[in-house]
Amino acid sequence: MGDSKYLSAQDASDILGVNLATLYAYVSRGMIRSEAVGGSKRNRRYNAEDIHRLKDRKDQRRNPEKITETALHFGAALLDSAITLIADGKLYYRGLDATLLARNHTVEQVAALIWLGDLDAEISGLLDSTSLPPRCQAVLLYLQDLTIFERFQALLPLIAVDDLAAYGRSTPEIAQTGARILRYMTAIAGDRDSAGIVETLIPDDPIAAKLVNAALILCADHELNVSAFTARCVASAESTPYDAVIAGLSALKGAKHGGNTELVERLFQDVRAHGNIRIALASYRKEGAVIPGFGHYLYPDGDPRGRTLLDMLKDSFPDAETVMLAENIEKAVFEMNGPYANIDFALVVLVNTLGLPRGTAMTLFALGRTIGWIGHVIEQYQAGEMIRPRARYIGQPPTTEN
Repeated sequence: MGDSKYLSAQDASDILGVNLATLYAYVSRGMIRSEAVGGSKRNRRYNAEDIHRLKDRKDQRRNPEKITETALHFGAALLDSAITLIADGKLYYRGLDATLLARNHTVEQVAALIWLGDLDAEISGLLDSTSLPPRCQAVLLYLQDLTIFERFQALLPLIAVDDLAAYGRSTPEIAQTGARILRYMTAIAGDRDSAGIVETLIPDDPIAAKLVNAALILCADHELNVSAFTARCVASAESTPYDAVIAGLSALKGAKHGGNTELVERLFQDVRAHGNIRIALASYRKEGAVIPGFGHYLYPDGDPRGRTLLDMLKDSFPDAETVMLAENIEKAVFEMNGPYANIDFALVVLVNTLGLPRGTAMTLFALGRTIGWIGHVIEQYQAGEMIRPRARYIGQPPTTEN
């Protein structure tokens, strides 16, 4: 049909390995969505996502070990979650389009949505100013040569020691602990102690504040990525939300996750050093390297988070040098048959456009993603089970000989 979201009846039945009568039976039972084509009741097309999901279920029943092999690598779902849905190239938080939330709501509202399921829920502490404990303020004097992200990793364990309320296990208690953690991290990152997260990070600049607010929301959660899974594993052992966030930070730091923003920063340095975008990009291709900041497995048609933030930047700063450079880089990658820009690329463009210190992209990523980690902690505590998958042994067979 020329539309990858839909399949013809014959293609759908071929993928499922069934005849047309069985396909129609699946439709009648509500297992596969279909719609009429050209106003004809007889000529219909069938939802490709439903077809492939049904095929995965059939394959799992026939060969469960085969599904297990790919489950940890963008494969079959491992855990149930009501927080985030990625479908049809879009991102949703509890059923609401994340890109619209980023444009129209505050990061505090989105935290309330993810933690408590209600945009209008009040979480005391989220909008309050929060000073660091005295011992952290003293230690902070010796951490000035570290990045903000590294200060998060150094100071959160110290803060956790004195926060005995973090051992509360009810959903409201975890939400309050999450609010304290987020505010402490904001205090570490901000230049002054103000009410509101974004106001602390970006004082006296409403345009920049709106963009940073959007960035934090777009980074808030992304389903069961490596840092969220890490946080859930830690929470499943009934460790505190602080422990889960500290573990999440360790996973986020990796170059294949949030640390990819550092590679994007290097890309912009290379482009400026060469003075020629195509030459700079060609050097990555010649080395067989992926161009950082482009492509995402879950978004073959483009990362909606990156697109939203880049569009907002262009609307606010159409003549900014970094915004125009980013556009030209995108065009050059597209001409090389490369993928679309992702959220890592957009975060670096935001930071460079606003003139924020190097490494701030990782800081924003961590602050935003902390909201999602706390949401996953809440869900995992509610589940009440420890995450403990089994490993398939492929080593030396056991022997009784010495």
